[in-house]
Amino acid sequence: MCGDPDGPPAKMPVALIDVLAAHQLKEGILLALMERERSGRGAYVETSLLESAIASLANQASNWLMNGINPGRMGAAHPNIAPYGSIFRCADGGQLVIAAGTEAQYRAMCRVLEAPDLIEADRFRTNALRVRHRAELEDALAGVFARYPSEECRQRLESAGVPVGRIRTMEGVFETSAGRAMVLEEDLPDGTLARAVRSVAFRWGSIPTDR
Repeated sequence: MCGDPDGPPAKMPVALIDVLAAHQLKEGILLALMERERSGRGAYVETSLLESAIASLANQASNWLMNGINPGRMGAAHPNIAPYGSIFRCADGGQLVIAAGTEAQYRAMCRVLEAPDLIEADRFRTNALRVRHRAELEDALAGVFARYPSEECRQRLESAGVPVGRIRTMEGVFETSAGRAMVLEEDLPDGTLARAVRSVAFRWGSIPTDR
């Protein structure tokens, strides 16, 4: 499924299946610990890269199992929703990715970007029609996004409740406050400063007993 429609299949840029398998194993270990607390019995937990990859297929697997739709390469596009995952270049060259997953979000996007004709057009009136006419829709939206600087466009969309994200370089990621907070630093014995990203992305704390 990875890659552009007219290009060859492409691997993911990170070892995501390894990470997903680790999360599957973690869930199994947590269940084993719960069982130990209840019964005192130990457990053997096993997963595989292949099963973890298959489990992650989610809606694409459902499309095949329910309707026999064999997914092809679609770049960043969503197979069932449009525009969702579509990337548009703005007037200053910045790129935004859109996830207008509901009719309300689609209409709000068109309103705040001053493109009411894309709401009224018969071929874009429903999500099913937009998926069917995806290429025409994306061509039309490309012209709309090209009218605005990326930050103005992002602010307009966010204020209207339309999910939107900036396409960032690695430098851009670690310029954000969230990115900086994920960096771990360690002084090595030879004096080198080692830097890496945290693999844990949750926070937790005890709930007060008097609540």
